[in-house]
Order: sequence, then C-alpha cells, then structure tokens
Amino acid sequence: MIDKKLLSILVCPVTKVPVKYDAEKEELVCKESGLAYPIRDGIPVMLESEARLLTSDEKLG
Repeated sequence: MIDKKLLSILVCPVTKVPVKYDAEKEELVCKESGLAYPIRDGIPVMLESEARLLTSDEKLG
C-alpha cells in the first residue's frame, strides 16, 4: 500500500502526468508514457530505467 498523500503528488518523470496505483502488481502506472514504475519496500522507484513497458492490453485497459 502506498500513502494517498504521496500518491497525490507523484507524476511520471517522462510525461509529468499523475500516475495511477496498481495494488495488485505494486506498481505506479502511466498509460501516457506506457511505463509502470515499481514500488520496492514501500518506496516508489520513479526512474525511467527501472520501469517496465506496459503491454498493449494494459495501455488500453
């Protein structure tokens, strides 16, 4: 779980768009950039080099 206050200020470093929290995968998702940023030990890792690419289905869904 990520703190709601922290989530309200986090943006994708690529697009500067607010990210969405995916609790199931423990990731912060930005559909605009097509990236999902991991959360490790409760800390968001907001580095493009650490993010994974979203699949086509994830971008649409």
